[in-house]
Amino acid sequence: MDLRLAVYQLASANALDAQQTRQLQEVAGFQREPARLAYWLPRGVAVLGAALLGMGLICWVAANWEELGRMGRFALLQGVFAAACVGAFAVPKARVPLLLLALLAIGGLFAYFGQTYQTGADPWQLFALWAVLALPLCLVARSDVLWTPWMLVLATAAALWMQAHAQHSWRIDSADLSIFVSGWLAVLLACAFVSPLLARWTGAGNWALRLGLVLATILITGTAVSALFGSELASPYWAGLGLLAVAGVLLVTRRYFDVFGLSAVALGVNTLLVGGLARVLLNGGNGDGVGRLVMLGLFAAVLLALTVQGILWRTRQEAA
Repeated sequence: MDLRLAVYQLASANALDAQQTRQLQEVAGFQREPARLAYWLPRGVAVLGAALLGMGLICWVAANWEELGRMGRFALLQGVFAAACVGAFAVPKARVPLLLLALLAIGGLFAYFGQTYQTGADPWQLFALWAVLALPLCLVARSDVLWTPWMLVLATAAALWMQAHAQHSWRIDSADLSIFVSGWLAVLLACAFVSPLLARWTGAGNWALRLGLVLATILITGTAVSALFGSELASPYWAGLGLLAVAGVLLVTRRYFDVFGLSAVALGVNTLLVGGLARVLLNGGNGDGVGRLVMLGLFAAVLLALTVQGILWRTRQEAA
């Protein structure tokens, strides 16, 4: 419910004059400063500035590609990285935004290295090395400001690794099951690493875990659904469904409960179940096609309703 709209409706219903309306607005807190604004505003501006500075550095190097020599580009990127690390050590209050700048500078440095020397390395290797080198920065910062982009980098490395090692880049085959499962487990293990289980050592909050669960769900669901287009119900489908089901069971427990992550994983499970039923119902050419579509739609609607009710019930239990 919109508090401001409720105040206006209350003033109109009681025929309050202008002075009484202003008093009511003061009671509602419209004239007060938002809670902890003085704490979060400078930190948010600093993080945003560091992110824009890092992205701007990469774009500036690309825009001045011809003017800067090879050594000049390397010196600039490495100098920014070194300066950010030294600044983070010297100014603890600015540690998080400066380390974020250093993390982005690592990515720019690897991107430039790959463009300059053409070493033949696969893209996943650069992303994997980026994630490894950025890990100490995340452990020092102990903030989701670094853990969240780190999770994105690691998930990108896992996806590129699966694409590079799969035998058929254009379709999902059961022969590549070990590759898919390894990539999925890498992202899920990263989620476990930033989970509350290790938060005492990592300092990670909720957002890195939530992003990791969303990326893992997209990766697993996309691969498993693609496996349904094979000639047979491929094993990557069952493996993906099983992994998401296990993740969902863990997120339901009191220790690991997170409504955002649980909702993402539940949506992935629903997608796989509906996709599997669609594969079974629509694979054959006999029978009433409209009736099968109606059955599929009803199944999807009932499954979604049950899932939503289950998540709401679990959320109320946690709140109680």
